[in-house]
Amino acid sequence: MRISEFMSEALLNPTHGYYTTRDPLGAEGDFTTAPEISQMFGEMIGLCLAQTWIDQGRPHPFTLAELGPGRGTLMADILRATRAVPGFREAANLHLVEASPTLRDAQKRRLGDATRWHDSAESLPDDAPLFLVANEFFDALPIRQFLRSGPGWAERLVGLEGDRLAFGLGEVLAQPALKHRLADTQEGDLVELSPQAAPIMAAIGARIEAHGGAAIVIDYGGWRSLGDTLQALRAHEKVAPLDAPGQADLTAHVDFEALAKATPSAHSKLISQGVFLERLGITPRARTLAQNLSGAALESHIAAHRRLTHPDEMGNLFKTLAVYPTTAPPPPGFEA
Repeated sequence: MRISEFMSEALLNPTHGYYTTRDPLGAEGDFTTAPEISQMFGEMIGLCLAQTWIDQGRPHPFTLAELGPGRGTLMADILRATRAVPGFREAANLHLVEASPTLRDAQKRRLGDATRWHDSAESLPDDAPLFLVANEFFDALPIRQFLRSGPGWAERLVGLEGDRLAFGLGEVLAQPALKHRLADTQEGDLVELSPQAAPIMAAIGARIEAHGGAAIVIDYGGWRSLGDTLQALRAHEKVAPLDAPGQADLTAHVDFEALAKATPSAHSKLISQGVFLERLGITPRARTLAQNLSGAALESHIAAHRRLTHPDEMGNLFKTLAVYPTTAPPPPGFEA
């Protein structure tokens, strides 16, 4: 089977899928995301969206959406940070795209019954401005992998070797979707494609271009895919991707170039998470919060700020991309 098929089954099988059977977040889970590290992350995102909403004339109503909201921590912080922005909360209709029943329950407990849930981004409302955030969403979408062979590509597949899963190669074929990669790859290079990513971004961008709004995408990856980035995490440790289907998180680096090319709207330059958060004022916010802390709490707060922003931690590993109408300025933090 294709790697994309393996990932879909391992992550989303209704009975045995990784996301459908557990809460994967936090110290007792398999990984920790930025919103779980510090409230400052969600506060900065919330104020960025609120200022963008103001800059676009305070539309009422609008759709406030998140893709892959985890436990609802990020959205809860966004809502708290924007509570003092006149009119923002009253105009917002909250929509979440979430495949996991377990995480939907956690989101409902944190965000309340007024939330509407969707199985896919394509079903988000298309009749109002859309203000959306996607933090570590696109990295979990299934990918396909191809090895360059002359002018063609051999797809990397998953099959059985004895009684164990193993990688193999399909036949060499032309791949129209990779025609543009013949110029910048060599024999034996591996390139990844996420079949679902471009249609999702196209649907989001179409709504934003038609009705206004903005989308902020935050994930690890780069401008163009090259090399094998498929990885599995279990109990905060890397494991082999095929070793524990349904028991480990599977992700791959995001190809931001593919996202940018898919949207019919404008898009920003790709910038690092650390630069983005610093432009929004995370350090002054950190200093304000630190005034009421001491001892272990202060040390944890300082460590969280460093983890989110420092180039040696999440600051450079994670990238940010904004999508916005061609007639509007970019959101704060994304100015050229």
